[in-house]
Amino acid sequence: MKKITIKDIATEAQVSISTVSFVINGKGEKMGISPAVIKKVQEVAEKLNYRPSMIATSLRTGKTRSIGLIVEDISNQFFADLARVIEDEAKSIDYRVFYCSTGGDDERSEELIHSLLQANVDGFIVTPTQNLENSIDLLLKLKKPVVLIDRYFPGQRVSHVVMDNYEASNSAAKFLISKGRKNIAVVNNTSEMIQMKLREDGYRDALKEAEMYNPSLVLHMDYHTNEEARISGIIDFFEKNPDIDAVLFLANYMGLAGLQAFRRMGIKIPEDISVISFDDHDSFKLHTP
Repeated sequence: MKKITIKDIATEAQVSISTVSFVINGKGEKMGISPAVIKKVQEVAEKLNYRPSMIATSLRTGKTRSIGLIVEDISNQFFADLARVIEDEAKSIDYRVFYCSTGGDDERSEELIHSLLQANVDGFIVTPTQNLENSIDLLLKLKKPVVLIDRYFPGQRVSHVVMDNYEASNSAAKFLISKGRKNIAVVNNTSEMIQMKLREDGYRDALKEAEMYNPSLVLHMDYHTNEEARISGIIDFFEKNPDIDAVLFLANYMGLAGLQAFRRMGIKIPEDISVISFDDHDSFKLHTP
């Protein structure tokens, strides 16, 4: 299919190319073009299904009306739901969103940032990996708008949107304590990212306050392991600690692995164990409560 240009619109509308350029860039009235001509050009552009070139627009305005969204894993429902909200908001102001997944890999994250810089995106929304602080500093030096989501780097002056991870975990642990649970475990990963550390801190402080903290009930799983390895690790952990009567999973993918582990072990929820997990997932709807 032939790409429609402003020359095609000018020919069809029987006006000059400059007139078309002024109209499609919203400068028709300012340049003294009559409402009738503006309407005619707009109708022809719509009829021909004209789509402006992002590169040409960027060269003219210095902006691409695009945002680079870098998350850990776009297939994870937490990030997929988040991306959908961001896309809807961007669409409402005529912006495009370029999606990228890091897989939790620092090198991949740096490559994505440089690729999006080359694409001249207008801003970045980033779920940073553990060692991405220098790359975020680079974006700030380049005066690129940046917002971090879900996690941040302490001491770095950059806008970020996060939940109160410490309070959420602390409240969850205290809830389990209030329900009479005595041996409350926690499952975390080894990433050392700030949000994971705060979640574990909240759990630990709640149990220490109740004089119930037992470090042997803390499971740290390899951040980059696959789901089957997570399931096996959880099964092994619970077989070694049969007295556990409650568990707090600090991310939804850990919670999903835990549910599969419990099913294989014949552990029933909530009869045999109480479970709380961070984040959400459609699979959780299949379990009651």
